[in-house]
Amino acid sequence: MSTLAVRKTRPAAGTTPGTAQGPPRRRRTALVPTLTLALGALYCLLPVVWVVVAATKSGSELFSTFTFLPGTGFTDNVGDLSAYRDGVYWRWMANSALYAGLGALLSTAVSAVSGYALATYRFRGREALFNVLLAGVLMPPVILAVPQYLLLAEAGMTDSYLSVLLPQVLSPYGVYLARIYAAAAVPADVVEAGRMDGAGEWRIFTRVALPMMVPGLVTVFLFQFVAVWNNFLLPYIMLSDDEKFPITLGLHTLLEQGANTPALYTLVITGAFLAVLPLVALFLVVQRFWSLDLLSGAVKS
Repeated sequence: MSTLAVRKTRPAAGTTPGTAQGPPRRRRTALVPTLTLALGALYCLLPVVWVVVAATKSGSELFSTFTFLPGTGFTDNVGDLSAYRDGVYWRWMANSALYAGLGALLSTAVSAVSGYALATYRFRGREALFNVLLAGVLMPPVILAVPQYLLLAEAGMTDSYLSVLLPQVLSPYGVYLARIYAAAAVPADVVEAGRMDGAGEWRIFTRVALPMMVPGLVTVFLFQFVAVWNNFLLPYIMLSDDEKFPITLGLHTLLEQGANTPALYTLVITGAFLAVLPLVALFLVVQRFWSLDLLSGAVKS
């Protein structure tokens, strides 16, 4: 009996004698980080929701109904926007697609070659060149806009499509991302194996390294596309012909005219809503190209 009693009073393993035994404590939810993220999401999404709702309102409903109450004039707004100046809005959309699509594609190609070279080859001044690129990442684009205008004005290229495209080709941030990704995703052993097999440097880059860099390059393309699509200052400085305006500059001109013609406010809001849709579609299309493990390469140790 005494042995049985001792066994019953013996404390459980991993506990301190004399402490009360009870159910394990539930892990408390981190309310502060969750609440902060929720407020941040609300801060970012609230203007988008307002634009979506306001685009459905007619001119009379825009200022007379509740802010987040949908209206009944979306189709009429799209029709009026398409009819404005013989459809100049869609010309602006096409210009933005040209600037962003071609500019992002060229910038991604330059970033891929430059990033791979900086990550693979060892040459004098490599780190200094990379530090200059980092300085370019930290420099605001507004500082470069006026010097770029002066250079292109000397070449007689202002007020042309090239005046908006050429400054977007070289992206310091894109080169930086490509260099970091190439260093992590393209093993030196694979490059050396290609050289031992007799492949040239360009063939190694296009056939071996480039497929490994695709997830990183898709990210570079997406970032550059969004940056060019949303760019306002450079086209504002370079262009004077409104037939060559991108959508950002075109909507700005509509907004300025809306100060004297309030009916144009509905066109500006509807145009802003339609201008967001290509970016959303692009995100949905390119997300399947992203790998879950961006640091995985071709060699498993």
